[in-house]
Amino acid sequence: MSLLDVSIVNVALPSVQNGLDASAGSVQWIVSGYALTFGLSLVAGGRLGDVLGRRVMFLVALTAFVLTSAVAGAAPNETFLIGARLLQGLASGLLTPQNSGLIQDLFRGPERGKAFGLLGATIGISTATGPVLGGLILALFGDETGWRWVFYVNVPVGVLAFVLALRWLPRVDRRHVVLRREIDHIGAFLLGVAVLGVLLPIVESESGPVGWWWLLAALTPVFAVLFVLWEHRVSARGGKPLLDLRLFTEVSGYSSGLLLGSVYFCGFAGIFLVMSLFLQKGLHYTPLQSGLTVTPFAVGSSIMAAVAGRLVSRLGRKVTVAGLSLITIGLAAVAVVVRLVPQDVIGGAIALPLLVAGIGGGAVISPNTTLTLECVPNRIAGVAGGALQTGQRIGTAIGTAVLATVFYSVAAASPNVMGHSPAAVSTTLWCAIGFMLVAIVIAVYELRRTTVGRAAVRPAAGD
Repeated sequence: MSLLDVSIVNVALPSVQNGLDASAGSVQWIVSGYALTFGLSLVAGGRLGDVLGRRVMFLVALTAFVLTSAVAGAAPNETFLIGARLLQGLASGLLTPQNSGLIQDLFRGPERGKAFGLLGATIGISTATGPVLGGLILALFGDETGWRWVFYVNVPVGVLAFVLALRWLPRVDRRHVVLRREIDHIGAFLLGVAVLGVLLPIVESESGPVGWWWLLAALTPVFAVLFVLWEHRVSARGGKPLLDLRLFTEVSGYSSGLLLGSVYFCGFAGIFLVMSLFLQKGLHYTPLQSGLTVTPFAVGSSIMAAVAGRLVSRLGRKVTVAGLSLITIGLAAVAVVVRLVPQDVIGGAIALPLLVAGIGGGAVISPNTTLTLECVPNRIAGVAGGALQTGQRIGTAIGTAVLATVFYSVAAASPNVMGHSPAAVSTTLWCAIGFMLVAIVIAVYELRRTTVGRAAVRPAAGD
């Protein structure tokens, strides 16, 4: 639900604008505001799960998500809807880190890889099928009020999830926790401002000139340095930092895995926005047709994520290198096909390349999560997962802004603007491939590092 609400609302934006007579800027904030508060609350949500227990935080955040979804669906005007979406994103950011934390707590060895594989399949399905589900809902309930059901659909699903969580998630005794002593408030503020400095100018740039918001971006390195210095001070005094920086220096594979995931999402997340623009504005597909066209990616991604989760314990980083190579090949094929085939057959012609790209994508997200978190102590699994996903959200924001800018720039250079969108989407896909190639370099480096490390250990073990 939390990831679907990033993409599913894109399809419903024209319906929202018509239903509420909303301005273009307000409509953009309905999407961007959710992504903003989602990204801001991930690390804090992970830390709260570590302190209070993941079951408690899962239930509290899930309840908040369901309630804010209902409020968003019932919004009488654009201002009310934006407020509901900001709160919904906050709830989502508190909810999401509990998933990886629970997997860390409840599974070991190969079983953990399988669990992360299922999580990766869920991520792949929810990211890629959002446009399809949005199109179906609008087709069922109509353009005028269909957007409300995009939010209302979370209510029955959330209620069912709440009941199952009550039955299945283990209880952990946290009666003696003093929240004020466990939460690093100053660290949370400094990190929040640093993340905000990255995300907010990007969000604003999607709506038009950002003006003085870039001043906040310029101050981001200052707050990032202050955050690092503060966390070092808290650790040196025996306190409990918001984000234990030893994750990046002492936990094998964590830093490179976080960087790889962030770069991958730079190239991955914006693809569906660009494809939706191309198919609906360039080829005049309906939202449902547009969603169905990219379904092969979702199918390949979801199947491969489950398979890759079983392979990662044996093959390690080889899985992510292979996955990144496949998605690069698939996207390159799409970029070539859209330039060569007639526009009336593009939808069918890109099905196989999208399937290949989806298979590659499914072999990236869940194995990278497994390998990045495998050496993280369980006591900080939540905050580690939250930081990993914060990197992914920042990558998503940067990638979406870059790819959308490239698409619009190339399309605008054509006399017929959107009529020349095959060139625009092809150029944009090559930019996405650039991000994938950087991710491959990181994955190969990590593969070589771990291979050399194992080779160095074997003689010592023999001695």
